[in-house]
Amino acid sequence: MGITLEKISKSYDGRAVLKNLNLEINQGEFHVLLGPSGGGKTTTLSVMAGLTEQDSGSVSIGGQDVSNLSPDKRRIGFVFQDHALFPHLTVFDNVAYGLRVRRIKGHEMTRKVENYLSKVSIVKEKGKFPHQLSGGQKQRTALARALVIEPEILLMDEPMSSLDAMTKETVRDELKSIQQEIGVTTVYVTHDHNEAVLLGDRVSVLNNGRVEQIESPSELFHHPKTEFVARFIGIKNILKVSLIEINNHEATVRISSNGPDQSVTIRVKKYPIFGKGKEINLCIHPKKIMLKREDEAVDDNLNRIRGKIVKKTNNGNGFMAIVDIGGTTLYAAIPTNFDCKVYENVWVCFAPDAPHPLCGKKCRAAETKRRCLKE
Repeated sequence: MGITLEKISKSYDGRAVLKNLNLEINQGEFHVLLGPSGGGKTTTLSVMAGLTEQDSGSVSIGGQDVSNLSPDKRRIGFVFQDHALFPHLTVFDNVAYGLRVRRIKGHEMTRKVENYLSKVSIVKEKGKFPHQLSGGQKQRTALARALVIEPEILLMDEPMSSLDAMTKETVRDELKSIQQEIGVTTVYVTHDHNEAVLLGDRVSVLNNGRVEQIESPSELFHHPKTEFVARFIGIKNILKVSLIEINNHEATVRISSNGPDQSVTIRVKKYPIFGKGKEINLCIHPKKIMLKREDEAVDDNLNRIRGKIVKKTNNGNGFMAIVDIGGTTLYAAIPTNFDCKVYENVWVCFAPDAPHPLCGKKCRAAETKRRCLKE
């Protein structure tokens, strides 16, 4: 079943946590709520579950308004950040708890519990108590407990925040596999960009109680629509530009710079947001920037800006170079085989369609028809 939140507002002690929030989650999708601490993610999840009552607005599940229903009537499974396992119960009994509440006993209960213990790979630990489990085993137990009641909706509040990197990767892969197998609509809260990319069918970025952007992970990370989203997902290349000239296919813009007597112009794709004399912000993903040495030939179809490397760091898959282009810095992801040195002069090169406007608005055209998304 899908979930619809309409005009949800919630305040605590006079402080607004959710502000007229609207959100629609499709049936069967893995939806990630991404954002900083205090952005409203957990409160949104609690309102969906019925654990927190909204001040205004409505919650619908499968087209039915459940705003006034208690949590046990909403057919929801919830995985908490701290697992919330019963310390005096074994793994088996923790997982079976929800079934017993629903008066499912005997062979049927055992079959269901062992089925989900098997799905999360902790059958051998079924007789252990929570204090005897590793962090990953506790998380699997909490997941099995949420799934065994076969909910219509699965809600997860930063469930892997306390796991080490290796365990997190394993549990994450298992979770995605299980979700795809059983098709349960899942809403997952995190502030981790990698989790959002690897798990989400769509990602909603929450900021200060509002949804800033909802997209597929790929579009979100390559085409953020606001400066907040761009900076939060790690795209630091944000250029303030003013329009100089526009033609049928491209526009020429001037980059505002802090440097004295600096005037850098670039060619960019013609976007609908451009207006004569209008200033806008453009962002460029670091992977869309190429660095060339001063004596290297550069394709005439590319923008070319003279710059100097001021910092270079290893990010595991390659290098991140910070380049000063005259009062403005750009971040470029460069391959390991590009042997450049700090303070070396280079050409900063990128295609006209690499910069994307931070217009703050959803594109009106269907995704397949948007020229700004064509690579």
